[in-house]
Amino acid sequence: MENSPKPIIKHIPDFLDYCEIERGLSSKTQENYSRYLKKFTDWLINTHKENLKPHELTPEDIWNYRLYLARFKDHQTGKILSKLTQNYYLIALRSLLSFFAAKDIIALPADKIQLPKDAKEKTVKFLTLDQIEKLLLAPNTDNNDGLRDRAILEILFSTGLRIAELTALNREQFRNIENKKDLEIGVVGKGNHPRTVYFSERALSWLKKYLKTREDEEKALFINYRRRKGSDARLTPRSVERLVKRYATLANIPYFTTPHTLRHSMATDLLNQGVDLRIIQEFLGHRNIATTQIYTHVTNKKLRDIHRQYHSGKDLKD
Repeated sequence: MENSPKPIIKHIPDFLDYCEIERGLSSKTQENYSRYLKKFTDWLINTHKENLKPHELTPEDIWNYRLYLARFKDHQTGKILSKLTQNYYLIALRSLLSFFAAKDIIALPADKIQLPKDAKEKTVKFLTLDQIEKLLLAPNTDNNDGLRDRAILEILFSTGLRIAELTALNREQFRNIENKKDLEIGVVGKGNHPRTVYFSERALSWLKKYLKTREDEEKALFINYRRRKGSDARLTPRSVERLVKRYATLANIPYFTTPHTLRHSMATDLLNQGVDLRIIQEFLGHRNIATTQIYTHVTNKKLRDIHRQYHSGKDLKD
């Protein structure tokens, strides 16, 4: 291990490259790390520590940064950062310290940054099957846009694809599907990890209807019909987010509905049907079972309600 002559701030681009090349993290995760570390960079500059080197970072610096996060107020809302948001900033800094260790650069150990114990646990927002049905029926399938959008919604719920995985699909992956009643394809997901996703008969049916309208030579599976001339035809994740929001409003279902809500809903439905958590982990492409365990909070309430309703002990006398 050796002292680095470069200030911490100068190491951050190297850290982001490390996230991409060696850790295989998605571009979205890299963007998040960059954004979270900018607040640490701002703090270093504001405290005149912009030239602080990795080996010069002290526990006292970490403590003062945590105080800064705890007391930071959003300029627009005037609200302080939630414990969960503070966690994200601290996790990014811990990852930077882990990078120093991996590169044999002397710095504080990552475990010197303890996360707040009272930060809220991540919760899952999902739709009921009735709400899902309302959403899927919302597009007007009498036009090409509506057929495309119906296929998108059906596929998101059937496969549990992440939005970036959906928009990365290409037409060549769906050759010769006319006589198939179901389908499985390979995708490369978060962190460049491959997995298999499965299309239901219903989702595949709507995809076939949509593909029959495609008379162009575009490579992308889902395209933007209203794109500017000369621009990329592939539908963007942001466009998919907007169309899901629009149909959620039309269907009069919860405002929190996003493409990821359909992924949550697919996983929750499987769990409620009795599918083992490790199987759901495979469907979703989670590397760690702990990530999938967030869905157990959903079924815990259902189990509690069943216990209250059916457990015979409720009728026993004291």
